[in-house]
Amino acid sequence: MEKDTEKKVSRIEAKAEKARAQRDDINKQLEEIKTQILEEKDEKEKQKLRKKRDALIARKDGIVITDEKVKVPMSSAAKKGLTSCIAIVLVIALLFAYVATGFAKKGFISSLGWPQKALTGMVVTDADGKNHNIKVCTYNYYFAVYYNNLKQSQQYMAQYGVDDSSEVDFEKAFAKQETEDEDGKKITWAQKAEKTVLDNIKEVYGYYYAAVKANGGKEPEITEEQQKELDETLDSYKDSAKEYGFTLSAYLMAAMGDGVDAVTFTREATVAYIAENYQENYQKDLSEKEYTEDEYKAYLKEHNSELEAVDVKYFEATNADDAKSFVDELSDDGSNFAELAAKYADEDDKDLYKNESETLYTDATRAVFTNLNGAISKAETKEKKDDNAETEETYPGFDWLFSDKRKAGDKKAYSTSVVYIVKPARVSDTKTVNVRHILIQPEKKDEDGNTSNINLSEANAKQRKAAKKKADKVLAEYKSGKKTEEAFGNLAKKYSSDGNANDGGLYENVIPNQMVSSFNDWCFDASRKSGDVAIVETEFGYHVIYFVSQGDIEAWKYTAQQTMASQTSTTDLDKIKEDVKIKKAYPGACYFEVDTDIDN
Repeated sequence: MEKDTEKKVSRIEAKAEKARAQRDDINKQLEEIKTQILEEKDEKEKQKLRKKRDALIARKDGIVITDEKVKVPMSSAAKKGLTSCIAIVLVIALLFAYVATGFAKKGFISSLGWPQKALTGMVVTDADGKNHNIKVCTYNYYFAVYYNNLKQSQQYMAQYGVDDSSEVDFEKAFAKQETEDEDGKKITWAQKAEKTVLDNIKEVYGYYYAAVKANGGKEPEITEEQQKELDETLDSYKDSAKEYGFTLSAYLMAAMGDGVDAVTFTREATVAYIAENYQENYQKDLSEKEYTEDEYKAYLKEHNSELEAVDVKYFEATNADDAKSFVDELSDDGSNFAELAAKYADEDDKDLYKNESETLYTDATRAVFTNLNGAISKAETKEKKDDNAETEETYPGFDWLFSDKRKAGDKKAYSTSVVYIVKPARVSDTKTVNVRHILIQPEKKDEDGNTSNINLSEANAKQRKAAKKKADKVLAEYKSGKKTEEAFGNLAKKYSSDGNANDGGLYENVIPNQMVSSFNDWCFDASRKSGDVAIVETEFGYHVIYFVSQGDIEAWKYTAQQTMASQTSTTDLDKIKEDVKIKKAYPGACYFEVDTDIDN
């Protein structure tokens, strides 16, 4: 058995060596994308770059990624951080690490996991006061997920040079290391881990029981896509287990703790999916809730400053002197704004700013300028004039821009921001729009011949030309067919590289400035009518766009409706969490995983 173990460990080490080479390649890509994030001014584009960065980090840590989507069943909540409640599955990379450790310290499996599968470790009391016994193996499953998230988070912070004084040493027992709880009280890492795991189980199962109740007492089914993801995950684990010469259940127990066999794994993933679906469906139902005019008026009165918008020509100069010179040269009618923007832009952006749409922002709220991250949106700190001498943030740039004293033709250089008022602040009556689109991106091949999509801004002339040719071909295919919205949606499913391809490329209730400028300008063109199609170029690629219709609600009302619905759903879902209780049950709790396989 020892020789067999050595061979298996050797194979794992060889696999790890290959993984290290892959990580080196990903690290190079991460360095490039970090530079892009720092240089990008548009906050929406930054968010997309951050998604790519996070996807690369996920790949580096061992998660299987397909088209920027986690292929293992991991909920959106689980991706938010260590304390996220709906943590569905441990990634393959950690399985390798656990198995290798288990071989060396346990000689493979220390037990068959019978007590963990048979004994109650916790009692969850749902929102209706009904008690439910939860097995020890559920705790061990969630402990493995917590451990993995903790380790990944620590690696992430280290990679980006974040100094975290609360780091845990994974080579030492959790019970022998101190940290702090939410109140600043000293506790051991073992205590913190246990509390977090129990809280996560309480939350997941609280939503799960609410979902069962809402479904008439029957367990809801998970979606076909979720079932497919779960099946694919189990298949990948079966392949890994086979490679090491083990059954799937033995492999999972060695990786995730005693009692966490294939049945437990499948069950916990299913429960978490159902809990996630309940939350999403609850929020979705509320997002479509209709409010009265009085409710909208009340919201507008309270949030007027957030909802009012301006139409401006806007440019962010390299320095304040350039901004002042820009304004000095700017004509009273603002007709030479784009010309001056091209003049004062960085060399790489001069051609971009020759297009007037790149400097024109219509129906722009404070949030739009905040996302642009320009000087005019920056806060200043000053001391309050009271006995406490506290500080407060002010926004002098916004005070000028959104002042009721502004009129068309006003211009200003505010530090590095150059602004020309086209239409002063008001609550806009512009309505939302509904569109479908097909994103065609340039493609590149790596050294192994694998093809991946890249942004237009990253592509060379040949790659750009090929992408444009493909976009033209897609548009021609649409025009030669039935030319209906349904037909366009089917083409989106077939060709689009955007994340909403499976939804037929549909974007509903798009508000002004939600999309990048050229996409936005096409959608909100006053002449736009249902059935219009065109190819619009952005830094991401070529968008074949189909205009579905104008929405039936003003953009500000839609923003208010979504915010009010979100607040309601948050309150309701938080109440479920508050009403659900959990407590440990003995002797089952004695079998909880504590430090993976560390015994020192």
